[in-house]
Amino acid sequence: MKIVIVGAGSPYSPEIVKELALRRDRLQVREIALHDIDARRLSILGDFLARYARSLDMNHLRFSAFTDWNQALPGADYVITQYRVGGNKARVLDERIPMSHGFIGQETTGPGGMMKALRTIPVALALAKAMEIHCPRAMLINYTNPAGMVAEALAKYASIRSVGLCAGGIRPAQAAAKITDCAEGAVRYDYFGLNHMSFAYHITVGGQPLDDHTLQKVLEDRHDEATPQWIRACGLFPSSYLQYYFRTGYMFEKMRTAPETRGERAQALEKVILDAYADPTRDQPPPELQLRGGGGYSQVALGLLQAIEHNEDKWMICNVPNRGAISCLPADAVIEAGCMVNAAGIVPLPQPDFPKQVWGLVCAVKNYEQLAVEAAVTGHRDTALAALAAHPLVRDADRAVPLLEDLLEANRAYLPQFFGGEDCI
Repeated sequence: MKIVIVGAGSPYSPEIVKELALRRDRLQVREIALHDIDARRLSILGDFLARYARSLDMNHLRFSAFTDWNQALPGADYVITQYRVGGNKARVLDERIPMSHGFIGQETTGPGGMMKALRTIPVALALAKAMEIHCPRAMLINYTNPAGMVAEALAKYASIRSVGLCAGGIRPAQAAAKITDCAEGAVRYDYFGLNHMSFAYHITVGGQPLDDHTLQKVLEDRHDEATPQWIRACGLFPSSYLQYYFRTGYMFEKMRTAPETRGERAQALEKVILDAYADPTRDQPPPELQLRGGGGYSQVALGLLQAIEHNEDKWMICNVPNRGAISCLPADAVIEAGCMVNAAGIVPLPQPDFPKQVWGLVCAVKNYEQLAVEAAVTGHRDTALAALAAHPLVRDADRAVPLLEDLLEANRAYLPQFFGGEDCI
């Protein structure tokens, strides 16, 4: 197989090589084509990945590197996306500008998350068009945030096969496996919601429900996301991003008084990590990579790839069109749900008893997401304003107007569809 990584200058690219080494008996990959528009980062990661592969006894892997994806895509079987439009500089704006207006500033949630979607979705659709030309049979595996919204844009406006993935879907399994001392593969759960707006429940290990005491120990992992009383009452394992919804006042004050934003910390860490990768004597990722957060995605991505290639029925959390799995959401809405994955495709499993405590919140966020996707594609400011005002963390049209103007102006270089350019379909 040939895999293309779009955004290969990411510090996380070595995870893919490591996971391929762990699956070498099941996945025969001959080439990894690296793409990034930043030639310096591309060169650094390309050289490091070659050294890292040799250290893992993966000498058969051939690496190629391109700043033009039209050169990287021909012959691809899978395209993995992990790019960040505007880099962490744009992320810091997504954090700082909303906070200056009195709102949560976060890269995938709230106003900042909408701006990341507006920058990112046109690039995803442009890549899909290039894939239609160069590798129409390939599958796009998207990890670029906001992953669920990018997945929805691809499902609605592109003809290629695609799926959105996030490492957050394996966190309940990791927590339960740690408490019960079992393998992650033995853990199952129902899973309701959207990317970064999800809830796991009905957790079982080896097909058996957890007793109340064990369940509460698993749920204690989430006490930063909501009060212990709420978590006990609902019995739900929330995504870590739920802290912005259930602890809004606390989180806003914490972020407002912090000496630096998460994006600013990430910028500083990435410099250290890239300097380490650039050391020609180094063939292992530096320890600072663990401080960067967000790891584990290659386990999910290559697990899906293996299930498809070998027609292995595999239960996975994926971002795919609803298709009736959740009755309270539109059929074309992309949800994050438990799916059956094999060579025939990725099918979301029906969720007839989704938790009543949170379905309204999930529906409200999906309403915002669908409006934001439409705005990203069309460049209509009225639609963007409607999306922002619909978001549960904004809900104030008077304040949304100046907020949107500031955000759009700060992102002008990445939003031609809003400043006289054509839409992206």
